[in-house]
Amino acid sequence: MPDRAPLETKIEVNKLAVWYGSQQALRGVTFDVASKTTTALIGAGGSGKTTLLRALNRMHDLNPDVRVQGSIKIDGAEILGHGVDTARLRRNVGMVFAQATMLPTSIGDNVMFGLAAQGIREERAMRDAAEKALRRAGLWEKMADRLDEPAAGLSDVERQRVCIARALAVDPDVLLFDDPTALMDPIAALAIEDVIARLRRDHTLIIATNDLQQAARLADITVYMANGEIVESGDTPLIFNKPGDVRTEAFLAGRTP
Repeated sequence: MPDRAPLETKIEVNKLAVWYGSQQALRGVTFDVASKTTTALIGAGGSGKTTLLRALNRMHDLNPDVRVQGSIKIDGAEILGHGVDTARLRRNVGMVFAQATMLPTSIGDNVMFGLAAQGIREERAMRDAAEKALRRAGLWEKMADRLDEPAAGLSDVERQRVCIARALAVDPDVLLFDDPTALMDPIAALAIEDVIARLRRDHTLIIATNDLQQAARLADITVYMANGEIVESGDTPLIFNKPGDVRTEAFLAGRTP
C-alpha cells in the first residue's frame, strides 16, 4: 500500500509566549497544524488552551495588558507583525466561544453580521451566504422562515449553531472553538459535535476542550498542555492509548489537578 502524501502545513507556531501583565500564560509554545485537520487542545484549567487560541487570530490585541512574543505563520505569512490587517485575519480565522453571544437583532442579521462588516450590502448575496452558512450549521430547515425573528428566542444549541453559521458566512479557512459545548447538556453537545465533524472536510479546526471524550471523538491530533507549555502532542489514538509522557498519562487518568 503506498504511503499517504504528506499534509500541507497550515499553521506554524514558533516559540510563542504570552503575558497577562506580569503573569506568563504561554511559555515558548511551538507546534504545526496541517491543513484540513482537527486538533484538540486538552489540559487543566489555566494550562494555556484559550490563551493559545486567542493568539491565533490576535484576539489579544483587544486587551492592552497582554504582551505576545514569538511567531505565528498561516499559509507561510507571519500574522504577529506590524501592518497585519487583523479584521481580515479574523475573517479567515473564525472563532466560536463557549458562551453563544447573540446580537440584539434578528436571526438573519446575526448570521450576516460579518458580511455587513465587510461592506457587503447586496441583499440577495447576503441572503445566499446566510443560507449556505445555516445549511452547513444544520439550521436552514428550521430557520428558513424565521430569519426576521429576534435571535433572543433561540435555544442554547440553536444559538451556538447560529454562532457557527456567523463564522462560516465569511468563508474562513480556519475555525477555532473554545470549549464550544461547555454550557450544554450531553444531547445538545453531541448536536454541536455533529456540526463540527461535518466541517472537518473543508476547514482546519482547532478545538480547546475540557471534555476528553470530545477530543477523542473529533480530533486527528491531540495536544496536551500544562502550565503554559505543550507537554505532548500526536495522533489522537496514540495520545489517549499510549502517551509518551508520564504527565500526559497522569492527566488522562485524572491524577492531576
